[in-house]
Amino acid sequence: MISKTKISKRVKRKTKPELVETIELAKKKDLLDLAKKLSGPTRKQSKVSLDKLNKVKTDKILVVGKVLGQGSIDKKISVAALDFSEQAKEKLEKSGSEMQSIKQLIEKDSKLEGVEVL
Repeated sequence: MISKTKISKRVKRKTKPELVETIELAKKKDLLDLAKKLSGPTRKQSKVSLDKLNKVKTDKILVVGKVLGQGSIDKKISVAALDFSEQAKEKLEKSGSEMQSIKQLIEKDSKLEGVEVL
């Protein structure tokens, strides 16, 4: 478990304002595991392809990192991520899936019930 103070120290090194806001919101909502992953080094954040998202059983997915357009998606899902590649955006729109930022997801559902974190 990581403390809120340690997360605050990590946030000082972040330069993207949206990422800082997302970490602070996660910290405020007591989602410390998510705040820890977001405040860690960018190189440790995951890069997930659409093929992997297609294999996930739930329809609500949170990606701590970037969604890449490799592969295809054949079901309608709700994906929250830090970033989406252009190709991934196009393919998700064609499948009728919902894309949003992690911050928007936390604001809608502060407990993240039924959401699988990748």
